[in-house]
Amino acid sequence: MSVLSVKNLAVSYQNKNIISDLDLEVQQGEIVALFGASGGGKSTILKAIAGLLEQVSGDIRIGDKQVLSADTNMPAEQRHTGLIFQDYALFPHLTVAQNITFGLQKLSRKQQEQKVTDMLKLIKMAEYAQHYPHQLSGGQQQRIAIVRALACEPTILLFDEAFSNIDPQLRFELITDIRNLLKSQKISALFVTHNQDEAFAFCDRIAVVNQGRIEQVDTPEQLFNAPATSYIAEFLGEGLWLKSEIKSANQLSTPFGEAHYAGEQNLAEFIGKTALIYLRPHQFSLTTDTNSELQVHNERFIGECYESVLQWQQQSIKVKAASSFLHKTVSVKINAQINKVFFE
Repeated sequence: MSVLSVKNLAVSYQNKNIISDLDLEVQQGEIVALFGASGGGKSTILKAIAGLLEQVSGDIRIGDKQVLSADTNMPAEQRHTGLIFQDYALFPHLTVAQNITFGLQKLSRKQQEQKVTDMLKLIKMAEYAQHYPHQLSGGQQQRIAIVRALACEPTILLFDEAFSNIDPQLRFELITDIRNLLKSQKISALFVTHNQDEAFAFCDRIAVVNQGRIEQVDTPEQLFNAPATSYIAEFLGEGLWLKSEIKSANQLSTPFGEAHYAGEQNLAEFIGKTALIYLRPHQFSLTTDTNSELQVHNERFIGECYESVLQWQQQSIKVKAASSFLHKTVSVKINAQINKVFFE
């Protein structure tokens, strides 16, 4: 069941189109990210869905409500969304407990108190119920803003960089807790971020936004392993473009040896043609080779491995290696299957 349906969304500002013909679906209990570079239109899409923009057209349905159409533009307060933005928007004159219960006036006092207890337990802030916002750190305030929205059990939660102000050492613990809570209650969420780690950890599917349009919507694994466009491939991590020759439906010939192709596209009709593949540092391997002209000239230890750098045809190749190869001559091989090829 679709909790959010966006079709042909268009947003303009000062007679300039910011978003055009955008479609997006979020299913019941699904968490979807709008992921991309700053200025790409992610927050604009979110605000249009929330009802916070004026020059908007298209069709938006939230749950069983048509909130935007040719003759409808429902105000934000009637769209039954929970909004969580970078600025915490807590009421400064209310305690933490009062902030959480602000939208729960239809519940009994006992139910409100239980809700406060449950929400604060989730974020490990039970002792802060009677504190005021100015007594909390920025990260603590944002945690309260998140659970205040969750407490109202909206049809869909809309997050705009909501975890960016959370203390780094607690961020992914909180992301896990919030994700588990949403899943247990089958609450849907749309999450705006430019942080790849957050998007991968929090979301079921990711919509990559570039210059006001969605280039691909897919699972984190599929997005990373089989990007639909060269923009997505490069945006998800640095790598090296290699020319390869298609030898068969599942075999590629590259400057660093043969590579197995396991993608969905049928390459049988392209045998003999040249294609580009994009390889990241973990998809190469190094072996010491005294007959090679390639040498690791720079290297750094990054915790779980070494990041070795060598020059090849006026390009830098970065390789993640289990051991040090600094100043050694090496051979480079591809140690991963290829799931996507690009044609020039």
